[in-house]
Amino acid sequence: MIKSKKDYKEYLKEDGAGFTRSLKDILFNDIRKFKKILRKLEYYNNCKNGYLNKLIIMYLRYQFMKKSRMLGFSIPINVFKPGLSIAHRGTIVVHPNAKVGANCRIHVCVVIGATGGSSKAPIIGDNVYIGTGAKIIGDIKIADNIAIGANSLVNKSFYEEGITIAGNPAKKISNKGSFKVGWNPKTKNIISE
Repeated sequence: MIKSKKDYKEYLKEDGAGFTRSLKDILFNDIRKFKKILRKLEYYNNCKNGYLNKLIIMYLRYQFMKKSRMLGFSIPINVFKPGLSIAHRGTIVVHPNAKVGANCRIHVCVVIGATGGSSKAPIIGDNVYIGTGAKIIGDIKIADNIAIGANSLVNKSFYEEGITIAGNPAKKISNKGSFKVGWNPKTKNIISE
């Protein structure tokens, strides 16, 4: 969670690490703009008080909702730690009580949510790769360095680090974690095998 201007700058730096620095990317990359607004809203919401700042927060919320609708994202503030990587525009739904660690790579049609009206949502570790269409549901914990396969239904906890899980319901399918399957969280590079 962003608690200072230093945190805010660190989050922006980590979130932008996977992008090129071309003028075209800076001007036209909507996902980059979304993450900038997300982090700015988190900073003002968590660190700024006062009447003028409340007006700024209202404006940022408007911009955030507008960009969220355009991209198909339902991502609340203060859920993702730094290094958030969103692969493509498209539907992503995240419960406001979910907690996701640093360097998460998330694809389209992903749901991270509660079940049965519960307010308890998943807690996901650092360096987790979440494949297209994955559903992570309930009061569960996902360890660090896990790769979650496309279209998986994760409804139980996985405490073993560095594995790949997939299926409906999800189960361990290999000892290749997020560093070996599709995504290197340290370098923010796509891996092709």
